[in-house]
Amino acid sequence: MLSLWAKTSGTWINVATVIAGTSLGLLLRSRLPRAMQQVITQAVGLMTLVIGVAMAGSLSAVQVGPLDGIILALLVMVAGGLLGEWGQIEKRLAGLGDWLKAQVKGGGQFTEGFVAASLLFCIGPMAILGSLNNGLSGDNTLLTLKATMDGLASIALTGSYGVGVGFSALSVLVVQGSLSLLASVSGAAIPDPDTNPYILLITGMGGLMILGIGLGLLEIAPIRVASFLPALVLGPLVIALFRLWSGMV
Repeated sequence: MLSLWAKTSGTWINVATVIAGTSLGLLLRSRLPRAMQQVITQAVGLMTLVIGVAMAGSLSAVQVGPLDGIILALLVMVAGGLLGEWGQIEKRLAGLGDWLKAQVKGGGQFTEGFVAASLLFCIGPMAILGSLNNGLSGDNTLLTLKATMDGLASIALTGSYGVGVGFSALSVLVVQGSLSLLASVSGAAIPDPDTNPYILLITGMGGLMILGIGLGLLEIAPIRVASFLPALVLGPLVIALFRLWSGMV
């Protein structure tokens, strides 16, 4: 029987690196010229685009009946985006950021930093698979690697957005901790995660959202990324319903 620490150790390490990265970012922020801060943010933005493209590539490996992964992702993203707008997810998430901002008397782009960092750190295969692996077997290797990357990204993001980035550690704790605990309770490993269509579809759509974050960091286009979050639930649901329907006909 794994202890609570063994099941969630990777999440706690990730929380610590985000807080440490934010602290270092705040320290450097007052010492670096604005141009240097922008260069750091642009570097993170460009790398975010690369990660997003790499993740989105997994859609080409998905095939659900007559639909390939790209078409399926498009349909699900549109449906999920409409649901997200109907449920005002972007507004509610921003409202949470504003509430936190008021509690800690944060200034500047506190809410933007909280939202952007939360989405960047909590969406992606490393967050999902790492949390599941940590909860199932106690192995935190993948989450430790992710924690290192998130810590470095926190330094750069804090230079642009400020202390709001550090509060994304709460999102990391809730999302990754919940996934790890759910995995430990279920006790069922995901078969072949590298080829599992559920994981591939979530990864691919997560990559598209990460691309949206990158475009925002580079100030190319303001993408309402949070509104697409329901797609991460709708995608696997569509696959499950299609498999159920196929088994009935």
